[in-house]
Formats: sequence, structure tokens, C-alpha cells
Amino acid sequence: MSTSTCVFSARLMFVLFLIGAANAQLSPNFYSTTCPNLLTIIRTAVNTAVTNDPRMGASLLRLHFHDCFVQGCDGSVLLDDVTGFTGEKTAAPNANSLRGFDVIDTIKTQVEAACPGIVSCADILTVAARDGTVARSGPSWALSLGRRDSTTASLTGANGQLPGPGSSLNNLITSFSNKGFTTREMVALSGSHTIGLARCSTFRNRIYNAANIDPAFATTRRANCPPTGGNNNLAPLDTVSPTTFNNDYYTNLVNLRGLLNSDQVLFNNGTTDAQVRAYSTNSASFFNDFAAAMVKMSNLTPLTGTNGQIRRNCRLRN
Repeated sequence: MSTSTCVFSARLMFVLFLIGAANAQLSPNFYSTTCPNLLTIIRTAVNTAVTNDPRMGASLLRLHFHDCFVQGCDGSVLLDDVTGFTGEKTAAPNANSLRGFDVIDTIKTQVEAACPGIVSCADILTVAARDGTVARSGPSWALSLGRRDSTTASLTGANGQLPGPGSSLNNLITSFSNKGFTTREMVALSGSHTIGLARCSTFRNRIYNAANIDPAFATTRRANCPPTGGNNNLAPLDTVSPTTFNNDYYTNLVNLRGLLNSDQVLFNNGTTDAQVRAYSTNSASFFNDFAAAMVKMSNLTPLTGTNGQIRRNCRLRN
């Protein structure tokens, strides 16, 4: 074996070792000894929050998505703007839209009381999103923990990387592909819109101008979303079962009752029609694919080891 081959082999082994070490830093049992009651604390707090506000399950899920799609699942979306630091909360997809920050604050306070300085805000948000879904009768999924919190945020990333409500199918496919997701996984993750509400400003153009919409559905939505004004008036993303996580979202799309343009493009004589139709008749398939895609989402470029920090306050860097 030549010297150059030996050097290459040694370098390859070192890279593989580093990859293995990084993956090993996320573990299902990461807090089993340092904060053994963590999962119970989070689940109890989330269940209380969802009982008080049924919309909160969807809000926590969306908060997690908006965190992971920008810089990875690092809690950057939780950071407030302060003098000398700009967070992601004022980005167009987030401003006056993201909710659940107070729930994360409450959980963090409870976790700090039990295990001070141990658990990251990124992990708390990751678990809370899963538990919020379960609280709305959705699937559960196994999570590995050990994420650390960022000391940076990206307003530019939040403005440019999060797909919007007016996205075309190609926009969605590209946005998710850029994060490593297949088109099938994108369609499954879009099913998170089986719960939650949207503002009039995000669907006004569709209900007044779209051709691929059920007329009766459009008329119903117009009653609370006038051509001008009422931007913050809310409507359910799923009119059939708006607080239950199920596959009705896909049935709505087949019936041309998707609220957002970015919903209905999934069923509009395109490449994803067959997947939407399949999920509309097979809840188990949707749940399985959604859970698997959420595991993949939760593992987007986490900070581990000595990278980042464990914030004392989820809204502020230490």
C-alpha cells in the first residue's frame, strides 16, 4: 500500500470517527441521570397548555419547524431582539404569527428548578412539539436528545428559507429538498396543517381568486375574511376536525378545500396528487411517514458537545 493511500485511509477513518462521535452525542437517554424527570415535566406542562388553548399543539409544532429550518434545531427562533443582537422573531414568516414562546418559558422555568443548567431550550422545544402533537391525538416518535442552544440567529435565513403560504409546488419541493427531505416527506410534513389556524392575510388571495377551490368552501371562508381589512381574522386549516390530528387535511385537499395555496398545490394535477390521495384513505400510512419525517426534522444540524451553550433563559444568550 502506498504512502498516499495510507494517509487517505487514515484521514477517512478519522472523519468517520468524528461523524460517529457527533451522532453519539445525541441519545434517547441523554438526560436519564442528569434530569430523569425531564420528559414528565415537559409532557405535563404541554398537556396543561393544550387543555387551556387547543391551538397550542399546532403552535408548538410550527415553532419547532421554524426553528429547525433555520440553522438547524438550535433554539435560535426563541431569541429576542436586544441591543446589538437581532433574532428571527421579526422575520416575515414569524412576526405576529409564531406562538408558544410563553409555554417554552414556563417549561424552562420548571426544568431549571429540577435540573439547573442541564437541559437546553432546543431540546425542550423539540420534545414539546412532539408532545403537543400527541395531545391532539397525533402520532408519537422517538427522540434523541443532547442538543445545545445557539448563540446566533439568522433573520436572513428565516426570511429566505421558510416556505410561505403562497408557495408553488416547485417552491415547496425545493425548500424541503434543500434541507434533505424527499417530496414524499414534504407531503407528509405538510399534514401538520391538520391542526391549527391561519390568518386571513395568508389565504385571502386564494379564496377570492383561485380556480382550484370548492365554491361553497370559498364562500364560507369569505364570511370572515373580507377583501380588505380583517387581516388577523382566523380560520381553521382543517375545517372538518380543526383540533384533532388526523388525515382529514388530505381529504380536504382532494375536495379542493385546502385553505392555503401551499396546501392545495399538493393536489392540483401534479406529481404529489397520488400521495395526497393515498394519505386521505390511509391514516396509518400518514402517521408513520409523518413521525419518521419529524425524527429527521429534529436531527437537522444540531449543536452538540461543547458547541453552543445551555441557556438559562430561552429568550436570551447567557
